[in-house]
This record gives sequence, C-alpha cells and structure tokens, in this order.
Amino acid sequence: MNCDNPEDLVVETLWAIIIEKETGLYQIDNIPFYIPLISCGDIVFAEYDEAEERLVYRQTVKESGNSTIQIELLHDNDRELEIREIFREMGCESEGTAGGYFVLEVPFDMDYTAIKQKLEALRNDQIIDYAESCLSNLHKY
Repeated sequence: MNCDNPEDLVVETLWAIIIEKETGLYQIDNIPFYIPLISCGDIVFAEYDEAEERLVYRQTVKESGNSTIQIELLHDNDRELEIREIFREMGCESEGTAGGYFVLEVPFDMDYTAIKQKLEALRNDQIIDYAESCLSNLHKY
C-alpha cells in the first residue's frame, strides 16, 4: 500500500482467491479488519514483495460493491455477539476479535438505509462507534 506517511501504513493479512496468478489478480475473500478502501469480493492487483516476503496489495482493479463498516463497542464488550447478531439478522456478515471490535460487511445488493439507521441508533445510545472504512458507491446517499 502506498502511503505518504509511514505512520499510516497498515499491515494486515487477507484471504484471497486466485483469479489470475500470472497477472497478479486476486479476489479478497474475507472482511478486512483494518485496511480502508477495500471490501470482501473486490478484485485487487498484488505482487510479491521481496522485503515483505509475501504478496502485497498494490491497487483495487474492480470493486465488488460491498461495503465494510468498522464497529467498536464503547463500554460493554460482552455485548459483541448480541450486536453482531442484530446485523446478521439484517443480512450482514461480520468478523470479530472478541475484544469489542468487529467489522461488518454490507452486501452490494442490500439497501444500506436500515443498516445505517441501526448504526446511528446504537451510536446515539452510546453503545458503539463506527467508521465506514469502505463505503460502496451503491450505499452512499
């Protein structure tokens, strides 16, 4: 990832499906925890980096249309599974760390309005805070 400020560098290992190894195309196969601007299902260009000794993301080639939302519980980490279940029932998968932080995937074909309303209600009740780390054009108002 190209960063002007080294302190902004984010290192995260992602799962990927090989689309075309010869040209470095891969499809992201999990919800990114920390890396902004990419979502599960995106097709990306990655190449082997000698210094890192692994494939390194270089750019997004095709967006999936999915959105990634980062969610942090503000006070009661024991409610993480309960909060994740609310969004699962609304049609959104999530991955968590069991430490009061998880990421939510909003599928490309889902209306984001109800999800956004629930996020805002939980934020207004001071239960969570959240960031739209990769908001698809399909989900922007």
